[in-house]
Amino acid sequence: MQALILAGGKGTRLRPLTVYTPKPVVPVCNRPFLLYQLDTLRRAGVTDVTLSLSYQPHKIEQQLGDGSEFGVKINYTVEPQPLGTAGAYKYAEDLIREPTVVFNGDIVTDLDLKEVIRQHNERHAVATVVLAPVENPLAYGVVETEPDGRVRRFLEKPGADEVSVNTINAGTYILDPRVLDLVPAGESYSFEYGLFPDLLRRGESFYAHVPEGAYWIDIGAPSRYLQVHHDILAGRVGGVRFKSRRGDSDLATHAEIDDLSLIADNCTVKPGAQVVNSVLGEGVHVEEKARIENSVVWPHTRIGAGAHLSHAVVGRGCHIGRSAVVGTGSVLGDKTNLTDYTQTGGAL
Repeated sequence: MQALILAGGKGTRLRPLTVYTPKPVVPVCNRPFLLYQLDTLRRAGVTDVTLSLSYQPHKIEQQLGDGSEFGVKINYTVEPQPLGTAGAYKYAEDLIREPTVVFNGDIVTDLDLKEVIRQHNERHAVATVVLAPVENPLAYGVVETEPDGRVRRFLEKPGADEVSVNTINAGTYILDPRVLDLVPAGESYSFEYGLFPDLLRRGESFYAHVPEGAYWIDIGAPSRYLQVHHDILAGRVGGVRFKSRRGDSDLATHAEIDDLSLIADNCTVKPGAQVVNSVLGEGVHVEEKARIENSVVWPHTRIGAGAHLSHAVVGRGCHIGRSAVVGTGSVLGDKTNLTDYTQTGGAL
């Protein structure tokens, strides 16, 4: 079994965070995001991984290398132009020789992938799509299934009167290599609108897998990017363990840091500062009486005395001035400089 991660998107919805940092390596709890997908694959015994890239590929390869540090072997393929989800799969066909786990490159999940593979093989399926139940399926692709698990039909971005189920396409597939023959070469082609409807028309053995109680989130928007941090800190994502929530940092005795917060190496937190349910990246400097709550701060940012961050995401190398207020919904790109007493805030 091999794996292909579709990680070529520009991360437009996550801007300004992704202007200088491609989405596959944005930090999630101080680790490049893609490492969580590699963990899921490795737990299932899948270690031959291809990354399909497009946007700033050198930055991704620089961080992940050949994968040996993370217990996998990584190959890279770079699309000459955006080819769609299935088109990117086709473009990587020279590297695909076996049934392949395909991940969309913007999901965090604690899916039991080993069970998905077992069921796929047991059913002799040509394709398996993993589904996730959600409260509001209208913004996603709804998938209807037969009692035996076969896929009945896909409804992409359906209207309220069309929805009969709440199971959506979770962006994880297992595909037999012969599926590659059904994808046109060199064209933009999608799984959702092209390949999957074609499999249904052909009557292929196309099944769905609905995991029980698996965590699933698409981190493609700032609100969900922040949410995944809160979920990991609270222990709601299986398989994620911290050796320690405190790095080798200078944390003042009279600073208040709660048990949930995650502090990377080389941080400084001065007396009277408060850090609550938050993540501080490497080298973050927090001055006296600043308060950071329910927020994510990327490396080498400086938080001025008396500043207050709440439900915010702050990029790399920023400067937050004295007594500034960075309120709910604020997303600051790298190297943002907020002068003293500035106030920001808005809906995520």
